[in-house]
Parts: sequence; C-alpha cells; structure tokens
Amino acid sequence: MVKEIVDRSAAFVALVLLAPLFLVFCILVWRQDGRSSFYVADRVARGGGTFRMVKIRSMIANADRLGASSTAGDDARVTAVGRFIRRWKIDELSQLWNVLKGDMSLVGPRPQLPSEVATYTNEERRLLAAKPGITDFSSIVFADEGEILRGSADPDLAYARLIRPWKSRLGLFYVAHRSFRVDIALILLTLLRIVASERALQGVSRLLENLGASADLVQFARRTSPLEEGWPR
Repeated sequence: MVKEIVDRSAAFVALVLLAPLFLVFCILVWRQDGRSSFYVADRVARGGGTFRMVKIRSMIANADRLGASSTAGDDARVTAVGRFIRRWKIDELSQLWNVLKGDMSLVGPRPQLPSEVATYTNEERRLLAAKPGITDFSSIVFADEGEILRGSADPDLAYARLIRPWKSRLGLFYVAHRSFRVDIALILLTLLRIVASERALQGVSRLLENLGASADLVQFARRTSPLEEGWPR
C-alpha cells in the first residue's frame, strides 16, 4: 500500500513538472507524419492480465506490424526524432501515466508483450508476482539494448539468446529482494545511467553484491565482458 501511494504521488508530480517537455516532443513526433504522438499497446500486468501501456512514439506508425518486436539500434523503423527520444529514454516517461493509473510501478520487472510471456518458463512466470515497472536492474544493465542488437539479421532471436536469460535473472532477483530501499537505489542509478553509464553499472553491481546475488550475476552487471549465448554456466 505504501509503495502504491508513493508511486502514484511521484507519478502525478512528475507528470505535472514534465508536461512542457511532453508537449514539445509530442508536437515534434506529430509533425513528422501527422499521426498520433503516442504508441499504445498491450502488456502483461501483475498476475497475468493485460493493460494498455503508453509510450511517446519513436517509430513510424504501425511499426509493430512491419518488423521484429525487438528494436536494434540501426532499425529503419525508428524516426529521426525517435532516435533522440530513445537515446534519452524520453519515450519511457509517458509510462508515468500507467503508474498514476495503477497499471505499473516506478520500479519493477519491465512489462512484456503477451506473446513473450506465453513462452515463459515456470521460473520466469514468477516475474508476474510483481507489478511491472518503468525501471529495474535490467533496465540499467541493458540500457544499450538497441546497440547490442545492432546489425543483427534477426533482432528477436538475438534478444532471446543474448538478453532474455540475463534479463530474467535480474528481474527474478528484484522480485525476491524488492524493498523501498532497493527501489530508491534503482531510481537513482537509472538517472545516473543516462549521464554516466560506467558508474551506474558499477553501482548496480555493488547493490546486487550487497543483496547477496551470485558472483556471476554481480560480475555480469558490470558489463565488462562480451555477452554470451544461453544461460550462464
């Protein structure tokens, strides 16, 4: 209950303060093609239901029907304005509306497509025990997801092999260790990741270590080694 009150109160204040920024980018997105400035799509909620997630549109209209679900850094569907929006994570800020409505939390496992959740293992289904969030461990560790997928002939396959195993592990660790203190730390590290990525990754690694994460997960969070296919051995 306390988390929900904090989430909604913070989302309301942030939406009010960021309203001018939203307006500017909504106008820029709309001027590109005269289409809606927002991308609205189904995502899986806590417990397995669905909700309509809102993002400022960074891709061409109907992009989800024209290519992969995962977005590489060189994806031609991303617009000129969209590249700037994605670089600074401005498209994610509109999800504050979902937080205000109660669909999402500020911190929690990232919301996934129903088609993605349908392929979850029994262990991964534990991710649905927490309300999905705007940020979490994996949002910081994989803030460069588009660059990881850049040049891939099949971004969805590359995501499944390189990112999903670690992303799931980080999400499951959050679900098992979530607390108000952890949420505050992750929000601060998310902001730091935008301006000082290496320091943010070091911070995530220390936080994981302090919470008792396995050595390989702590080491991986530093992102100093190339990604390897499959679950870590």
